[in-house]
Amino acid sequence: MGIMNKLSGNVMQGILGNMSEQSPEQLQQEYGAYLMDGEAIQLGFKLVRDVMIITDRRIIDFDKQGATGQKMRVNSINLGAITHVSAETAGFGLDDSEVNITYITSPYYKVNNVSTDTKKYEFPKKYNIQGLYKHLQELAYENHERLNA
Repeated sequence: MGIMNKLSGNVMQGILGNMSEQSPEQLQQEYGAYLMDGEAIQLGFKLVRDVMIITDRRIIDFDKQGATGQKMRVNSINLGAITHVSAETAGFGLDDSEVNITYITSPYYKVNNVSTDTKKYEFPKKYNIQGLYKHLQELAYENHERLNA
């Protein structure tokens, strides 16, 4: 595949709102300063300027803002806070795949009426989301069992 085809494919995926997988080495080089001591990148995705990194401790979102992308919002979801995961696989046409993660936003997990939020991540058709879904669902199940023990 020529460089122009690859670039136009990446731009098209960005227009459609789909993330493409990036190597942990690339992500470590660019975003390693945001990791906690001893934290390791497991998997990562890029959407034009925005990035999602899954480490052994959390999911980190990097949302570059403005025309130059100099301003950036960084948000984390602790893996121990994930309580539910749903997935939708790609269909025909322009449909893409998505993974929705529901997580606890309250500072104390074992209280009545905890606050939660949901984050949606979209992936291109060619990315098989089954492994990611399975990994996140196993975390959600373990968290559910731990919190309700």
